[in-house]
Order: sequence, then C-alpha cells, then structure tokens
Amino acid sequence: MTHRILQPPGWPRPKGYANGISARGRQVYVAGQIGWDTRGALAGPDLVSQAHQALRNIVAVLAEAGARPAHIVRLTWYVTDRDVYFSASGPLGEAYRDVMGTHYPAMSAVEVSALMEPGALVEIEATAVIPDDEEAR
Repeated sequence: MTHRILQPPGWPRPKGYANGISARGRQVYVAGQIGWDTRGALAGPDLVSQAHQALRNIVAVLAEAGARPAHIVRLTWYVTDRDVYFSASGPLGEAYRDVMGTHYPAMSAVEVSALMEPGALVEIEATAVIPDDEEAR
C-alpha cells in the first residue's frame, strides 16, 4: 500500500480514524451510499444495520474499480441523529470492522437534518486511492 498516515507530533492518537492520509495512485470516488440492498430496501430501521449495509455497498462499488477497503483514504458519514450515532458506537464499530477490517482512513461525521431517501439514517461517501504499483499488475 502506498499511503502514509499523517499524525502530527504530540497530538493524541485518534480512535477509529486517521487525522490524515497521503496517497499516490488512481483515485476512486464513491457517491454517498445509504443502507439499502440490491432491491432498494433499507437493511433495517436502525442506524447500525443501515451503516453496515452502506459500508458493504461502498465495498461493492470499489470492487468495480479493482479497489478494496484498504484503498480507502477518506470516509464522510452523514447521520440524522448524532446522539443515536454516539450511543451506537460499540455496535457501529463492530459493523465497521466486519466490512472494513482494521483499516481506519481519515473520517468525518456530520449530523444532517434529513437525507434524501425516506427512512435513511446514514449516508457514507468514500474516496479510495489504488496505488500505482497495484495498477501495473
């Protein structure tokens, strides 16, 4: 992997994300994914099940470009309720690790008043970089 985690000296190490990442290679941008399945049905009425499916959707889009979770350099989470997000941190972490493993890119989370799809509680967008040396293979 041709990326480097950017951690300024003296800063506390973030939990569950990186402060920054530098990478070189082909960039892949994944539009915001919500927690719906291939039939267009939401995975469940709760944040964790929807986030789990949204992450699986991101991985499916990345696979179309020959990328995998380890290539993700940035995730942006849009959630409709920050309190629910914080209270579900344990199960959310489990869902994240189930799909992404222990790769923690630069991440942001933003509370929004609503998402475009009725019933959607989370939308996640991703940026990935496939290293030049993997492109040559």
